[in-house]
Amino acid sequence: MAFFERLKQGLKGVRERWSGGLSLLFSGGVVDEAFWENLEEILISGDVGVDLTLSLIDSLKRDAEEKRIRTPEELFRLFEEMISSRLLAVPFMGEPLPVTPPSPSVILLVGVNGSGKTTTAGKLASRWTKEGKKVIFAAADTFRAAATEQLKVWGDRSGVRVIAQQHGSDAAAVAFDALQAAKASGADVLIVDTAGRLHSKHNLMEELGKIHRVLEKEKGDSRMEVLLVLDSVMGQNGLAQAETFNKMLPLTGVVLTKYDNTAKGGIILAIAHSLKIPVRYVGLGEGEDDLRAFDVPEFVKALLGDDGHGQGN
Repeated sequence: MAFFERLKQGLKGVRERWSGGLSLLFSGGVVDEAFWENLEEILISGDVGVDLTLSLIDSLKRDAEEKRIRTPEELFRLFEEMISSRLLAVPFMGEPLPVTPPSPSVILLVGVNGSGKTTTAGKLASRWTKEGKKVIFAAADTFRAAATEQLKVWGDRSGVRVIAQQHGSDAAAVAFDALQAAKASGADVLIVDTAGRLHSKHNLMEELGKIHRVLEKEKGDSRMEVLLVLDSVMGQNGLAQAETFNKMLPLTGVVLTKYDNTAKGGIILAIAHSLKIPVRYVGLGEGEDDLRAFDVPEFVKALLGDDGHGQGN
């Protein structure tokens, strides 16, 4: 199945809650107070968030007045353009991570338990090894022995070396050793998988800060990306997670996993609006090739309906 079709299928839950209602709303009638109230309700139910919903509606009202638009059908095009432009205004939105000299590029994966960090590490490694890059894993989730084993499975699958220590070891020490190994072996990329932690647990967040400080100090001129791996199903709670992690670490991107199961697609808009952090990748399944660069036009097309008139099925 083509990626667009899979994305469209994956966004089915979003579209049933969002674009199904939008299709009806924008397909006829008049633009009156009831129209705006219905639009507000649909956006909030899609997890766009109250502040952004009100901002979008205010902008849409202003543009409609300036352009003397009176019909919902005409408004739909404006709405589509508005969503696209707001997403594209965030630097690096939808751009895959570059792997460029000096090596190794350091990718620090963070997020709560169950968000899909280890699977994301495996999928990123698979992408880069297929491009001829040499990748090393750091098994810095030392809380769960199963996490290291899972990472080793991915390593075996992609031919990637895993740097690990015994259960309960200092995670920052694992990250340090892995970075030295990556430098010594001429690796192009070091992917650091960290323990899942509740973003509300201060001591665990502090440990994450320590890992970041060690990598920052030792990486030299190499670039470092801090990717927050978010479970798409979390909706607005995902935004709360992103805000907390962003206070602790300089997040440079977001990976949205389980996007094929979500009914809360507005979270992408909310993250872009509130934090100005680019969504780099979306995950649409468990396979190696199911992590894809986030494509803004495809996303908007799949979300709002691909027939060009807001009448998506």
